[in-house]
Amino acid sequence: MRNRETDRPQPIEKTRLAAVASLLGAPSTFRKVPQSPLEAHEMLLNGLPSRALLHLVENLAFLRWDDSFAKAIGMSHRTYQRHASAGAKPLSPEQSGRTWKLAEVLAKATSIFGSMQEAEQWLERPAIGLNQHKPIDLLATPAGLELVEDFLVRLEHGVYA
Repeated sequence: MRNRETDRPQPIEKTRLAAVASLLGAPSTFRKVPQSPLEAHEMLLNGLPSRALLHLVENLAFLRWDDSFAKAIGMSHRTYQRHASAGAKPLSPEQSGRTWKLAEVLAKATSIFGSMQEAEQWLERPAIGLNQHKPIDLLATPAGLELVEDFLVRLEHGVYA
């Protein structure tokens, strides 16, 4: 959502970016919190700092690192442990993008369900609107991610089927 006259991000867009960045530990994990989708894109191309993923994982109340979570992030648990111990090496652009998208889904689900815990539990439960698939399982592919994002929009607007 951009204002074509000024080409500046709208307040809703900035709020969404801030919510995602917060889940990833901003401002302490980033040099600069992205103010636009283009700035987020550039940051992801350069690789998120490992501590952004660490912050996300450490602050989850319900979700645990399992096969579904690993596929959603695109990283094995062992690779995650290496990032946790070394901490200096940034995530790859692919891992950064997947981490960012998981944080986006969590931020959107949190706004819909009212709490992070509810959002995390929703990710782990089979959903009728997703043909009984767990949303976390669908985050492993771009097509599945799109299904989850579309479903969240339907939930936000009260359309459940």
